[in-house]
Amino acid sequence: MSAVAVNGWCPGALRPMLSGDGLVVRVRPHGGRLEAGQAAGIALLAARYGNGLIDVTSRANLQIRGVTDEAHRPLLEGLAQLGLLDSDPETEARRNILVTPFWNVGDDTCSLADELERALADSAPDLPAKFGFAIDDGKERALAAASADIRIERDRAGELIVRADGAKLGRSVRRGETERAVLALAEWFVASGGAKGGRGRMAAHIAAGAKLPEALRGDAEPAAVMATPHPGLYPHGAMVGVAFGQLPHSALDHLATCASALRMTPWRMILVEGMREMPDGADLITEADDPAQRVIACSGAPRCGGAHADTRALAAALAPHIAPDVRLHVSGCAKGCAHSGPAAITLVATPDGFDLVRGGSTRGTPALRGLSGAGLIKNPSVLMGGR
Repeated sequence: MSAVAVNGWCPGALRPMLSGDGLVVRVRPHGGRLEAGQAAGIALLAARYGNGLIDVTSRANLQIRGVTDEAHRPLLEGLAQLGLLDSDPETEARRNILVTPFWNVGDDTCSLADELERALADSAPDLPAKFGFAIDDGKERALAAASADIRIERDRAGELIVRADGAKLGRSVRRGETERAVLALAEWFVASGGAKGGRGRMAAHIAAGAKLPEALRGDAEPAAVMATPHPGLYPHGAMVGVAFGQLPHSALDHLATCASALRMTPWRMILVEGMREMPDGADLITEADDPAQRVIACSGAPRCGGAHADTRALAAALAPHIAPDVRLHVSGCAKGCAHSGPAAITLVATPDGFDLVRGGSTRGTPALRGLSGAGLIKNPSVLMGGR
């Protein structure tokens, strides 16, 4: 099976995307969690049918890279044996759900995720490819800064709410009403024109003037936002980072031996469930102040055919010069696949060098154009306005 690179959609397992190093096959863990055997199985499949590299994405998914057309079918068979393959590409695409990793055994999170998956498979409207959902039902919201269009959260009193992204307040719901409320919001989004062109997002639709009907509006204020997580020990286990969101298959296999399960996150980190000490490994970020935590970089050239530069080499060289409270995004092109939002410093590779955007995204207006990677490494103060 071959793949065609199309802007505006994300790869899946059944519908992979062609990149510079072969097919990119995305694996979407159910409920954001991989049993140890599943994680070890993905590592084995990546080594056998890909180039051995695995991406950890901002949608809390894994991507097996470097898959050939001939290897795609046996790879799918392996994923099916692991319980990680959907029945068809449409069902797979709709299962675009972020789940907070900070859930506890016996709370509502896992059942909410399972119920939402079934509801989306059975009766979801035709939504844009990047349209996503978040289950963020802890006492504090962990996923507030992560991309999602419809959110299941808690209000200040700890009760469940369903909130459209871009709306300040959410609608209170009883435990058995959540999936119906989510589907009603999704259906309104489509019916009100939010999905025109196949690339719409909820927050942009509301910002453009779309008014939620009274039946879908609410007056519940969402819970407070959790501080941004970082590598370290949590009550739920050990949180480890993945530099530039990519690790070798051996590192994933190593993590699979450390615990019974892995919880995926949208921060290019993995929560090793129940672990009480930080795992070792040269390919893992285990210190909260590691400079690699300050930078985001896409695959870049030569791994991506659309990239104009080796983003990761530049990001690695610049990381030690970035202040701890500053985020640098290095993108191989203007699409911003690794990070769609703003960053304090954004470098966008072009055929003529790097454009520098301060306080914006890859679509922002550059403060400087045509910068060379070598020049930035020699004089990184340029990034913050120095000479």
